[in-house]
Amino acid sequence: MAEDYAKLMAQLKSGELDEFTVEPADFMAFQTAYMQFESRKRVVGKAEKNGKIIYHYDHDQTQ
Repeated sequence: MAEDYAKLMAQLKSGELDEFTVEPADFMAFQTAYMQFESRKRVVGKAEKNGKIIYHYDHDQTQ
């Protein structure tokens, strides 16, 4: 079952989640939700080994 990335990003924004991981095989599904997310510029990813990306929400940005 595919992740609901819009929901995960909303949970990051609300503080319900600290971070979530996107596997390389799921990146395109994530990208689609990311491009539609209102405050996507605050969703920050850090690349890990083997193509995994760990995303968190930057609550400290001044934009």
